[in-house]
Amino acid sequence: MGDWIQATPGLPALEWALLLAVAALAGHLAQRYAQIPKIIGYAVVGTITGLIGFAGAAWPLQGIGLFLLELGIALVLFEAGARLPLRWFRHNPMVLVQSAAESLLTFLAAFAVLHWMGLEVAVVRALAVIAVAASPAVLMRVVSDLRASGPVTDRAIALTTLNTLYALTIGTAMLRSIDRADGTLLASMAASAAVLGVSLLIGAMLAGLLTGAMRLMNPTSEDTTIVMLALIGACAALAPPFGGSAPLVALLGGILLKQIHPRPWVWPRQLGTAASMLNILMFVLVSSVAAQADWTLGITWAALALIAVRALAKAVSLAATGYGTGISLKKSLWVSGTMVPMSSVALLLTSQFVVASQSIGSQVANVALPMILITELLGAVLVTAVLYRAKETSKPRSDTSLQGADPSAGRLP
Repeated sequence: MGDWIQATPGLPALEWALLLAVAALAGHLAQRYAQIPKIIGYAVVGTITGLIGFAGAAWPLQGIGLFLLELGIALVLFEAGARLPLRWFRHNPMVLVQSAAESLLTFLAAFAVLHWMGLEVAVVRALAVIAVAASPAVLMRVVSDLRASGPVTDRAIALTTLNTLYALTIGTAMLRSIDRADGTLLASMAASAAVLGVSLLIGAMLAGLLTGAMRLMNPTSEDTTIVMLALIGACAALAPPFGGSAPLVALLGGILLKQIHPRPWVWPRQLGTAASMLNILMFVLVSSVAAQADWTLGITWAALALIAVRALAKAVSLAATGYGTGISLKKSLWVSGTMVPMSSVALLLTSQFVVASQSIGSQVANVALPMILITELLGAVLVTAVLYRAKETSKPRSDTSLQGADPSAGRLP
């Protein structure tokens, strides 16, 4: 028996296989009997395994765990980008103003409260950037499970996608200077522009390759699925060595592909299945890692304070800038509720900060990990409640829904 385990992937593979099966079952039961999104079941299973000390979720993320997380994020952001038509912003440019204001106010509010708590400037900057990022993965999973559609849903996806773009661009640029608190604003802007430029070039290459593949192949073929997954994975892997961001490449590639194909994007069924499995793994991994945080009273207090300030900043900014964006004050506040969750993108940035600087990164992780877990669990419940209150949902599906098979894909925000 021992020889067999050594000759195969062994115990870790068995643990992950069983864990994914349990998580999928928990998600199904949560939706069928409790009428709540599947993601809550996934996250609860991940939390329990993290609290009991699951060894498969090593921290900081590295190797196959990091690759699977980045691939899962890349698929989610690629789909989110493919639902964001830039042409629409010409008719409603105030949405861009609203997005920029929301992200800036969130950063400033987080920076102020963390600085007041006495944390180092480098730690404060990193946590403030992480606080900007909402979770497209949580939002789009809940939207898919509830079959939600409408102005609140579309605006939430658009704003979440945009602030994720900002956080990834600035956060990736900060990795090079995380140990230096004396970096000038000009240097920070130059580094962010370099990250965005490299990611945009590779994202354009991804969009071009996918366009060529779609012209030669049947969009619903399983061969097309393999080509899409391979190209997204390859281009994402190509970004870091050149100074870009892997998730940002997928996001920008999806946005550019949307401009080439303005009609709603149709995901192959097989890609939906693959994306669904990666989503389960991603949510389990995030909650399992986050649950292993050091839950001291001081750290928990700091995380809760940052969550409250972050949520308030998003609500105030969206309400203040909602005029002229084509959405009412009440709906702007509902949108702010959908932007509370944090998940995989925030965890990836946190892991990258730990790798870049153990001393600074460990302090960042102490606050970020509890914040990610709390907002992933409670945020998914909040998003569900908001979409029900906004009357933009149908009865949750009891069958195994496929992310990416969402009938509202491609709608204007």
